[in-house]
Amino acid sequence: MTPGPASPDPVTQAAAYQRHLLGLLGDDDPERVQAGTAEAWRALLAEAGEDVRTRAEPSEWSVLECLGHAVDAEIVSAGRYRWIVAHDEPSLLGYDQDLWVDRLDHGHDEPADLLDLFGALRTANLRLWARTTAEQRARVGMHVERGAESLDLSFRLIAGHDRFHLAQARRALDAVRA
Repeated sequence: MTPGPASPDPVTQAAAYQRHLLGLLGDDDPERVQAGTAEAWRALLAEAGEDVRTRAEPSEWSVLECLGHAVDAEIVSAGRYRWIVAHDEPSLLGYDQDLWVDRLDHGHDEPADLLDLFGALRTANLRLWARTTAEQRARVGMHVERGAESLDLSFRLIAGHDRFHLAQARRALDAVRA
């Protein structure tokens, strides 16, 4: 399921998509937002219980699939962050989030396994962020869909992405239980 009607398309409306995610972050510290995300997922999955795999509509993601997408985004971000820091203006590949969720079959993943993977990746990414310098945070990669993105921008986008997909998962659970 794509981000939904409230979110611009990340490929065809790249600048609007960036603004949307940055708007969800607002003036909040992206490091603090990201540091709390694993626990927010843990609480939401515990609340979802048996409904964790249920889609409200066939074309919409379940709570578990939303988490699977968050894991995929963390995997991709881990690579992007490191390419930006280590290389000069590296190409940053895009990916089709719907294909990843469907073909990686996130609806059948074990919730605890996804949480563990997300937590480990997030911890590693936060540690990398904490040791980067202002100069490193200003370095850019060339996203194939969105153009130049600095490490700082990439990091802030993921914080907004966290908020978006946690809210999406919450809406999915509410819709299943309505």
